[in-house]
Amino acid sequence: MFKIGEKAVYPAHGVVKIKGIEVKEICGTKKTFYILKVLDGDVTVMVPTDNARTVGLRPVISKKEVARVYQILKSRKKSLNSTNGHQSWNKRYREYAEKLKSGDIFEVATVFKDIFLLQNEKELSFGERRIMENARSLLIKEIAIATNSDESLISEKIERLLNGG
Repeated sequence: MFKIGEKAVYPAHGVVKIKGIEVKEICGTKKTFYILKVLDGDVTVMVPTDNARTVGLRPVISKKEVARVYQILKSRKKSLNSTNGHQSWNKRYREYAEKLKSGDIFEVATVFKDIFLLQNEKELSFGERRIMENARSLLIKEIAIATNSDESLISEKIERLLNGG
């Protein structure tokens, strides 16, 4: 599925680089693993190649999919299945965290936009602010790689979209 040197997305960790493909023997059974280096940190992860899809390892989105992410961010309404501001912050937090863990870039964009809009209605909890920052970081990193752009330019574009520009 992936080749050494390729970039991919690993849920909750963001963009990773395939550093190697190795065969390891575990409990007498040989298994092939992707060795993933998380681009935003000093973390290396091993994922069995036959389990990669199950854990959500996926290719970086295409430029066409970036346009869809931008559409989500531009929308002024909260997603229909989004939690509303009247729920307790910890229930919203759990739902947002689940969506981030899915690794689906469109879910990540929805979470980011929903929390951004929510902060205009009420004070965000520490956890919500952390999730918002995490979602923002995941979006910027993946879009920058997908479009071969500088992260600061993507950050500015996302801010403009969220602020109605």
